[in-house]
Amino acid sequence: MTRPFADLHVAVLMGGLSSEREVSLSSGAMCADALEGQVARVNRVDAGRDLAQVLAALKPDVVFNALHGEWGEDGCVQGVLETLGIPYTHSGVLASALAMDKDKSKAVLKAAGVVVPGGGLFDRHAVSRTHVIPPPYVIKPNAEGSSVGVYLVREGEPPCAAPGEASWTYGEQVMVEPFIAGKELAVTVLGEKSGPRALTITDITPAKGFYDYEAKYAPGGSSHVLPAILPAHVFERALRESELAHTAMGCRGVSRSDFRYDDIKDELVLLEVNTQPGMTPTSLSPEQAAHVGMDYKTLVRWMVEDASCPR
Repeated sequence: MTRPFADLHVAVLMGGLSSEREVSLSSGAMCADALEGQVARVNRVDAGRDLAQVLAALKPDVVFNALHGEWGEDGCVQGVLETLGIPYTHSGVLASALAMDKDKSKAVLKAAGVVVPGGGLFDRHAVSRTHVIPPPYVIKPNAEGSSVGVYLVREGEPPCAAPGEASWTYGEQVMVEPFIAGKELAVTVLGEKSGPRALTITDITPAKGFYDYEAKYAPGGSSHVLPAILPAHVFERALRESELAHTAMGCRGVSRSDFRYDDIKDELVLLEVNTQPGMTPTSLSPEQAAHVGMDYKTLVRWMVEDASCPR
């Protein structure tokens, strides 16, 4: 971008078509609020299937992609932006599509030397009838985020019926992984020009159950400790593996790696990489940025200044 930051016209994409629409509306509203007064013009765009026509009419200098989940985070919208030639935030087509596919992203991360969970993809009806791996285990859609459609099956419990029901809309195959006891950790990475920089580590404790959709986004749904209290070698490894994952996946801008750490077995496992972390009042990445001295407005400005096309 050659125009001064204060002269920019930024379109903030929010809402969208996925099951994470409400989260995206919250993220987008906060990002747009943060840009108001910093740039010349902000347009809030509730992204629909006419997105290309809307953006062609608006002619923004930059698109801030605050969409979450399918269509907005999986490479589809990124392809639209590449076609239009508009600089945009976060990761490009390939990294976005790869990160949204849990099975394929695990293969890439494992090849890069990152420890990932076992398990694999199974037919949803088979999962609803029998234990395809020994409990405890976690069932999740292969291409959703924000813990949508995630179920924990504990030892002694019957198979989870939900994936086999007619109301299941998350694909014919589901990811089933062994449940890893211990701490829920998250690391935000900024893809700076000098290389990816991990900010810090948050230790997340849900108010009840596990770190599901409600725990992530409801006020009081979870408590956050940052920096996480961990053995020094684990802390350093989580930072370095987050940076490695960011690079291996081809991420741009901001990403967030989610881990489980079994403190009994001293086992750190990377669950997934998020290419468009939430920017809501309860989100982890803005909280981590603030911890290292980057307030919300500064973080959003950094994302816009990092925008480019192609990504």
